[in-house]
Amino acid sequence: MGSNKDLFPEERRIEILKLINRDGRVAVTDLSQQFCVSEVTIRADLQVLSDQSLIVRTHGGAVPYNRAPELSLTLRRQQQITEKERIGAAGAALVNNGDAVFLDTSSTALALAQHLKQQRDITVITNSLVISQYFLDVPGVTVVMPGGIMQRDTVSLIGTEGLDFLSRFNIQKGFFGAHGINIPEGLTDVSAAEAEVKRHIIAMCREVIGILDGTKWGRVGLASFARLEDLHSIITDTQAPAVQVEQVRALGIQVMLV
Repeated sequence: MGSNKDLFPEERRIEILKLINRDGRVAVTDLSQQFCVSEVTIRADLQVLSDQSLIVRTHGGAVPYNRAPELSLTLRRQQQITEKERIGAAGAALVNNGDAVFLDTSSTALALAQHLKQQRDITVITNSLVISQYFLDVPGVTVVMPGGIMQRDTVSLIGTEGLDFLSRFNIQKGFFGAHGINIPEGLTDVSAAEAEVKRHIIAMCREVIGILDGTKWGRVGLASFARLEDLHSIITDTQAPAVQVEQVRALGIQVMLV
């Protein structure tokens, strides 16, 4: 094989994939220099590999697909930023003054939280330490946290022991992100402990709303935490696969595309 700059696109993508799997992470700028092509071309290569579920795109680069379940919150916040922003805004618009709502530990729930600062007299129930800290200077929001063991990757408290404390609250809406959504598995997570917490809290919510970007459709994680029939609605982006969206709508679930 010739030098990197002489490679055909398919050959270049194979070499890029080898680098990602070997090094665990690559940057667009470095790949552009190494293969003597523009950053636009590299981003297109990464998108092709991502569409084939061979890698996971991140802000400025990519990581191996088989590391996706272990992605920390910091890294997940850098994925599908624009889509999560739209989903978060749409979810926040459903929250009324006086509501009690649950926000899980997903990066999409964090995007939603950032649109709630103008609300008054709402109660946010969450096991996310990041979300709870976000509302420290927001007098109109009361934060309630169940106890648990701190998980560093998700920056959250995990455990079912303190959930009985939440039974005194009437939770109007629960917003749940997921590793994946699929028929028949429903909403799934890569952490069995996280899924167990979500499963208990879903039973406490009057309205259960899935918040997940288009890349999550068709994925299946380790543990299911919500059946599709448990969901009242889903907020996703316009890249969600149309066939699967219609299958979910046929079950009587409202799907909002933003």
